[in-house]
Amino acid sequence: MKQNKPKYKQIIDAAVIVIAENGYHQAQVSKIAKQAGVADGTIYLYFKNKEDILISVFREKMGVLIEKIEAETAGKQTAAEKLYVLVEKHFTLLSEDHRLAIVTQLELRQSIAELRQRINDVLKGYLNVLDEIISMGRSSGEFRPDLDLRLARQMIFGTIDETVTSWVMNEQKYDLPSLAGKVHELLVHGCGKAS
Repeated sequence: MKQNKPKYKQIIDAAVIVIAENGYHQAQVSKIAKQAGVADGTIYLYFKNKEDILISVFREKMGVLIEKIEAETAGKQTAAEKLYVLVEKHFTLLSEDHRLAIVTQLELRQSIAELRQRINDVLKGYLNVLDEIISMGRSSGEFRPDLDLRLARQMIFGTIDETVTSWVMNEQKYDLPSLAGKVHELLVHGCGKAS
């Protein structure tokens, strides 16, 4: 129930709904306040403006994803296993909240340079986890030792991101988490001929 949640979380959750349903530019602070069940002025006790709300939504939800990935990869012995967890958790989190998927895949793609920079800053934590997995794979010999870390990170993140965006654009008509194994195999083995 809304009354049991801290107001900050109420507002974050309400923002996901309002932004997903109305689009970022049409999501007035008053609509977010109404959805959260708080007075308009209450929003400004927690957030500077609508941009701050959007960044906070992304920071909170990305933080949850990173925590889940780190918790589940801790017991995994190989980079390939850790990479599978990352892909599967990413797909599962967004498939469980289609409004969040709309916000992250469509509404976070803003043209305002300052906003893009703040989004990129939040994304660094996720990319650091990915870098650790790639580095582990290079060190252990699972991945090629000359694998370019930055390029591998871009390709892996890009593949995951585009898979989710395609799912959103297709109105979530299929089971996103069921693609985790296929995406993982493609990322680990590429398009090479099986030996």
